[in-house]
Amino acid sequence: MRAVRFEGSDKGVVMSGAQAEPACPEGYAIIRPTRVGIGASDRAIAASTNGHPAITLGREFVGVVEEVAPASGHASRGKDFVGKRVVGSVTVVCGKCDMCTGGLSNHCRERKILGVRGIDGCFADAFALPISNLHVVPDAVDDDAAVFAEPLAAAVQAMHHVRIEGKPFITILGDGPVGLLSAQLFSRLNASVRLIGHHESKLAIAERWGVKHRAASEVGRRADQDVVVDCSGSSGGLELALQLVRPRGTVVLKSRAMARESSPRVDVRPIVEHEIQLVGSRCGPIPEALRLLERGEVDVTSLISRRSTLDRAIDAIRASGEAGSIKVLMDV
Repeated sequence: MRAVRFEGSDKGVVMSGAQAEPACPEGYAIIRPTRVGIGASDRAIAASTNGHPAITLGREFVGVVEEVAPASGHASRGKDFVGKRVVGSVTVVCGKCDMCTGGLSNHCRERKILGVRGIDGCFADAFALPISNLHVVPDAVDDDAAVFAEPLAAAVQAMHHVRIEGKPFITILGDGPVGLLSAQLFSRLNASVRLIGHHESKLAIAERWGVKHRAASEVGRRADQDVVVDCSGSSGGLELALQLVRPRGTVVLKSRAMARESSPRVDVRPIVEHEIQLVGSRCGPIPEALRLLERGEVDVTSLISRRSTLDRAIDAIRASGEAGSIKVLMDV
């Protein structure tokens, strides 16, 4: 079986052509991905020099369920998935810790993250994921759209953290996939929304959507925005957000910068002095993302910069980090 694996900082990312077929533990399904998307976490792990453990990369996928192994006492649960096209939540939880039993399973104490920590990802001919993580893709949603379910859900989650009153001023930082999707979603609310980025070609997509936009170098730091959503993936994103948001405004952090030790420290005094609400935001609701895609309420295919195949994954991962690239998809 083919698998795209990170094998440590000394070997980096390699294409393994003899990876063992994944086991199907109780409560899991085996999925054969048809199309996968390369994300920031894949690039970050591929470039890691800090001892990240070996793992098969990939967390954005659409695929077909080949096999299920229902949990004991639930023999029928999951069998309806066999042969269906699915996408999946990337957080694998224990179901037993205080977070899981208290309704906060997304913050499970023992959580694993597909293709990132503790469970091999989807850049392979097959991979395993819990049945409870799977969501059937509606027939009206093709593979090109379905593969965006995970990043779209992350953008949806950012909206859930914001309370819209009146007609607030909202700035989205970052012109990557989540930033562009967030700008598109927030612009549907009763708000004045603008996207701040660094790449003219990416900002041109916002132009086609009718979303206001501006280059980061041209933005005034007037502390007049009600909400700033940082999707920049940059260690400087929070610093800029704090310069843009008004007193008692809200900053939503959508991405964790893979900051090196040399990265500048952020002055957090404005958070206290201006009573700014700082909100972290992670993964989001996959079913809600699928409904948006099924209704055609969000454009994701404009974000496809390049297509490749799993056999050319190493080149594709490299290309996904080039200036102007938004989303690279691979057929498996």
